[in-house]
Amino acid sequence: MQKFKFFPFLIHSTTAAAGRLQHISQCKQIMTSKTWNLFWGSSFVRAPLQNGIGRYVPQLQRITLKFCKSTGSSQGAREYIEKELIHFARANPGVVVYLKPRRHKQPQIVAEYLHGEKDHRLLKNMKSEEIAGWMSYMNTKSGYPTTRLRKYQHTDHPSIQGPWNQTTHRDPRLNVTEFPCVSL
Repeated sequence: MQKFKFFPFLIHSTTAAAGRLQHISQCKQIMTSKTWNLFWGSSFVRAPLQNGIGRYVPQLQRITLKFCKSTGSSQGAREYIEKELIHFARANPGVVVYLKPRRHKQPQIVAEYLHGEKDHRLLKNMKSEEIAGWMSYMNTKSGYPTTRLRKYQHTDHPSIQGPWNQTTHRDPRLNVTEFPCVSL
């Protein structure tokens, strides 16, 4: 029998191979990207395919609204579809909007991005205004999973002169001067 300690994805066996961890790449295959980033990963700020450098390309490719025509948990989704969905579709002509009625299922949004990532959001008992907010959020999102940032800025070509700060180009005499000073 194999027992797991600490995290189940770091398969740490207490059998004959006790004390050995599986290789990191094998563990990464077991974990989702969200779990990997939560415990191990971090990254720099990045734009998908240098988006925004030349022109901006919206990353949302298609969005699917799944809802039930009769259940009460889909009431807000049905109201959003009747009143506000046409405005969303006209404002975002590059996004394909699908409506998928499903019997006796909870409502949800499935967003598909250009790089293949899918994002799901359950809409159970949400009002039409909340759904409009989630639609806007999915529309402006890059599609990459949320990760911890190492730094708030990043460059592929760092400066050899060091980082800029407020006192970089100031007169060095200001460092040793007592204020108020008449000569300055």
